[in-house]
Amino acid sequence: MIVRQFISWIKTAPAGERAEATRSLARAWLISDLSEDDRAAAEGALLMQLDDPSPLVRQAMAEVFARSREAPAAIIRALSLDQPSVAVPILEHSPLLIDADLVDIVATGNCETQCAVARRINLPASVCAAIAEVGVAEAALELIENAYAELAPFSWDRIVARHGHLAAIRESMLVLEDLPAATRLALVAKLSETLAQFVVARNWLSADRAGRVASEARDRSTVNIAAVSRGDDMCGLVQHLRATSQLTAGLILRALLSGNLELFEAALAELSDLPRSRVSALLHDRGGASLHALLRRAGLPESTFAAFRVALEVSHENGFADTLGGAARLRRRMVERVLTHCETGEQAAEPLLILLRRFATESAREEARMFCDEVVAKQAIAPIQHGLIAA
Repeated sequence: MIVRQFISWIKTAPAGERAEATRSLARAWLISDLSEDDRAAAEGALLMQLDDPSPLVRQAMAEVFARSREAPAAIIRALSLDQPSVAVPILEHSPLLIDADLVDIVATGNCETQCAVARRINLPASVCAAIAEVGVAEAALELIENAYAELAPFSWDRIVARHGHLAAIRESMLVLEDLPAATRLALVAKLSETLAQFVVARNWLSADRAGRVASEARDRSTVNIAAVSRGDDMCGLVQHLRATSQLTAGLILRALLSGNLELFEAALAELSDLPRSRVSALLHDRGGASLHALLRRAGLPESTFAAFRVALEVSHENGFADTLGGAARLRRRMVERVLTHCETGEQAAEPLLILLRRFATESAREEARMFCDEVVAKQAIAPIQHGLIAA
């Protein structure tokens, strides 16, 4: 009886009143103890309201049904395909939408609907992959900031490839502690590329000079990232470096001259296709023949063998880096000793000498910065200590 009165009344009622009446009917359908006939009649009336010309009416239904598992499935599906102002609550919260529904909505929806899907709790990998593949940058940002989203490594990579040039995307990803090392490095490469293009467009640097600066910055970042990577994360990083042609002799030498044995061993194991344990045994064999055989199998230029041998000898004498910061910085004395050996040798190639001289300059400047930082820190602490003693 009440439903029949509702159907008669809404034909002439204003839009705002129709919306409130529809909201009340939707709540009654969910929580009231209706008879079978009344329940069927109420559902029919609500289905009819999907054709109401005012979005206010459909918004009222969406707000009531959005989080309910008991909502009519047909109504949920219809509301999910409505205009964004109606569909967003359903897309963001409804437990009745299956993965296939969400993937289709991401593929055909606009920015608002994609963002709503990206905010869902317990978002499965398939839907995350769809957003990473075709979603707009705003949806990708919502996905990154959704702690409940299940992103596979390839989805991270697609977001970087499609949106990594945007500062907001990079900043949101780089603060994530569990971001794969390979993805972190890909973000750094995007940033280097963007900055290089910017300075070239401004005529601040030539294209060649900007490219070299960007390449050196990527190598430094690679060693920094590797310093905090272990196990599978390190393997993924090295595989990414090889696939992107970044696993060069220069980068591997930088790793060794920074005392980063983890990256050095992992790189040689990847290039030589030998087990990590076998590579480690060859590197700890003090005979030069084993090292040369390993470097040759890894495909490194023979002109670099002497530099690797001397660097490894110095590392065995002084020990490898035992802190994260130590494994991310070139070690000045090691660099200078390798450079001196190569400069006095007869077979040192000019590109290697240029690289080692750059390393020497970089390590000297880094050491100077650290010294200045220590001096400033001591000056800041001294007055405090003096005050404590006086007290």
